Amino acid sequence: MNKNFFLKICGDNLLPLGLIFLMVFSRIIPHPPNFTPIIAVAIMSGYFFKKIYISFIVLFAAMLLSDLFLGFYQNMFLVYLSLFFITYIFFTISKRIDGKNLFIYSFFASLIFYLVTNFGVWLLGNMYQKNLSGLIQCYYFAIPFFTKTILSTIIFSYTAFFANHYYIKKFS
Repeated sequence: MNKNFFLKICGDNLLPLGLIFLMVFSRIIPHPPNFTPIIAVAIMSGYFFKKIYISFIVLFAAMLLSDLFLGFYQNMFLVYLSLFFITYIFFTISKRIDGKNLFIYSFFASLIFYLVTNFGVWLLGNMYQKNLSGLIQCYYFAIPFFTKTILSTIIFSYTAFFANHYYIKKFS
């Protein structure tokens, strides 16, 4: 059987479908809190896809499918918004993504996610007072989640980056 047989069947849909499956699966299986490839996909989708709408569709489809399994939540809009913002930023600089700066990009994307989503927890929830002290407290108590977000984003971004290079070398 020709090694390109599977590629001919799936065509250009192989990578987007694989990313959707990976994200959905990673969110519904047991995992440490905030340790998923979601932010890495937001970063790398601009690197993988030539059109931003494909990046947005892949991200939205994966998030929505997994949220159908997990349930919807109060902060959902801000989670999606932060991921779309990260996707947009990294789509615009996708030509600059390489093995050297991916670490820094992963950190900054994780920081955006942390700032936006925890602002949403403070704003929409009832766990913290609606003042500066409550906001600071919300960000402080989210630091353990932030460290897992950074770690997972770095690991999954580099995995996707090197897997893509292997894929290109093997099948091109």
